[in-house]
Amino acid sequence: MLQELSIKNFAIIDQISVSFDKGLTVLTGETGAGKSIIIDALHLLVGGRGSSEFVRHGEKKAEIEGLFYIDRDHPCKKRAIEFGIDIEEGMIILRRDISASGKSVCRVNGKLVTISVLREIGSTLIDIHGQHEHQELMDETMHLSLLDQFGKKDIAKAMQNYQEVYTEYDQAIKQIKQLSENEQQMAHRLDLLQFQLQEIQKADLKIDEDHLLTEERRRLGNFEKIFDAIKSSYEGLQGEQRGLDFISHTMGHLETAAELDEKYSPIFDTVANSYYLLEDTVATLRNELELLEFDPLRLNEIETRLNEINQLKRKYGSSVEEILEYSAKIEEEIEMIVNRDVRIGELRSKLSSLEEDLKLEGKQLSLIRKKWAAKLAKSIHRELKELYMDKTVFEPRFVLDADHNPDFKKDGMDEVVFYISTNPGEPLKPLSKVASGGELSRMMLALKTIFSKHQGVTSIIFDEVDTGVSGRVAQAIAEKIHQVSMDSQVLCISHLPQVAAMADTHLFISKETVSGRTRTKLTTLSKQEKVKEIGRMISGVEITDLTKKHATELLEIASTLRKAKAP
Repeated sequence: MLQELSIKNFAIIDQISVSFDKGLTVLTGETGAGKSIIIDALHLLVGGRGSSEFVRHGEKKAEIEGLFYIDRDHPCKKRAIEFGIDIEEGMIILRRDISASGKSVCRVNGKLVTISVLREIGSTLIDIHGQHEHQELMDETMHLSLLDQFGKKDIAKAMQNYQEVYTEYDQAIKQIKQLSENEQQMAHRLDLLQFQLQEIQKADLKIDEDHLLTEERRRLGNFEKIFDAIKSSYEGLQGEQRGLDFISHTMGHLETAAELDEKYSPIFDTVANSYYLLEDTVATLRNELELLEFDPLRLNEIETRLNEINQLKRKYGSSVEEILEYSAKIEEEIEMIVNRDVRIGELRSKLSSLEEDLKLEGKQLSLIRKKWAAKLAKSIHRELKELYMDKTVFEPRFVLDADHNPDFKKDGMDEVVFYISTNPGEPLKPLSKVASGGELSRMMLALKTIFSKHQGVTSIIFDEVDTGVSGRVAQAIAEKIHQVSMDSQVLCISHLPQVAAMADTHLFISKETVSGRTRTKLTTLSKQEKVKEIGRMISGVEITDLTKKHATELLEIASTLRKAKAP
């Protein structure tokens, strides 16, 4: 849910910061106070198109920041991880700055991102629906995925079975296309690969050879220092300094002391053990001195070999292991090109078999989708009846399915478009062609009521979707908006007193003049203030005792309805 929103220097907004709660938050106020400006700010926060015109006059930039809390399995988390964005404790912060020159800076949890990334992440957090705005539910390309979300329980398994076959099918098509390139290109490709393979094989590389040679080069480069150190060590123990002899004399004296008093036995044992260890060390040092020999030719050989390996690294990989892996890969490709006619035949045979499997899986997927499409239509009709649109007919229509679509796509062989007819006797038309504002509002609310449980969107925003309705329809819309808020946080700008009365939180937006400048003010209304504001919405400027009584009655009815529908 959207927990906190901060807006600074945006249009007529000087600076506001507001906390939001779960459930339904209604924003009301007089025309021009800045209600829609707040929605505009939210729209920009989730990747909407920006402009320097949004920056408050005389300021350098506008700043918008939103804090969201998400569930562990929220789709936003997966997308954020894909973009390398860390999410701690289910918290995500979106920020967008727009300068007076029109440039935007976008951040997600402090990390700079592009507007497209901000938009992709934001789309999982907020769904803004205005009366005339093109939304996901109005986008015909999204109708199939919405149906899949509605019937996820059964459709997901059928989709998985289909996509497993589709992956093999897609790979086979790509391989056939690659092998079917024109003969001249394939010949050039074969010559290049054979040259590369010959160059790598001629080098006769060994695993870890570069590391071993580098270590040997280091030893040879430090030969003189190593020789002097070993020689000095040997002479200190066995040369003129006779270090080992001194220890031998010490051992003899300690042996005498130990024979006279047992408490000196441990000291004698320590020195004796050290003496014998050093005797072995002297022998080792003597052998090393005899074996140490500087070979300048070997150093040249190493340099030449490492240079050869480095040349191959620049072409084929950053290590000997990667070069050898590349060699194995191009060897397979060479074999495929040389025998491409045979390989193409094998792939086409496999492709034919996969097509048959895809048709079977596609038909099964279509059957399950059609079953859930009927359930969706039934659910929509039930919601529309509650919104006094019981004459409306809704139909998820399969414009293409597995029986009539020759093409295979990643999500199946179906194309679904939502069709409706709002008046008896009128033909069904695509949902996107519905024109009436009031009917469109109710249609969208019916769909939102159902899909709010399936879309996973954190917050849904309605911007004056209740325009063009009144009376019992207004009350029905108010109840439906509150019903949506039981599954997703809802922010709603409304002119209807019925909607305002159903609010769990009521925010009043006004404007004031300070030092000759207009600015927006946001206030959370108390119970008495709600009565006054709803009374204003009912009657206009003049608020009478009768208006207050009507407002109080609306709030009491709303309270009863909320309690009745509480989980």
